[in-house]
Amino acid sequence: MSNPSEVLALAQNRAAEKNLPYAGALTPKEAFEVLQADPKALLVDVRTKAELELVGRVPGAINVEWAFYPGMVANADFAKQLAAELDRHQCDQDSVLIFLCRTGGRSHNAAAVAASLGFSQAYNTLEGFEGEANADKQRTLINGWKRAGLPWTN
Repeated sequence: MSNPSEVLALAQNRAAEKNLPYAGALTPKEAFEVLQADPKALLVDVRTKAELELVGRVPGAINVEWAFYPGMVANADFAKQLAAELDRHQCDQDSVLIFLCRTGGRSHNAAAVAASLGFSQAYNTLEGFEGEANADKQRTLINGWKRAGLPWTN
């Protein structure tokens, strides 16, 4: 396992290179390393409840839906619900928060919201849980949390 400080520094460099509005961007393996090394770090899965039930979930992650199924209707109360969950988990403004979704898009937006709420250590998980789609727009586990062989359950 790498030094978590080094992993976060790498993620922060990615954020600076891409001018991201939050602390950094982690690969799934890096996110898992940080979560293993820092018991106070929190994984926030922003997928829908339907995705969690049908595709799988990461043990220990909390869920705050970015949008709702069916129709992927935006969760207008996301920021308020996120703040309440983080408060419930006794997170402070410097807590390491790692966001996860299907491919990294919704979690990018969620990390930006967390940063706008004053959380200085908000990170996005690149590739997401299922990873990128192939040329036919199918999820064939090209990359992502599941492809990396990281823990998940049905």
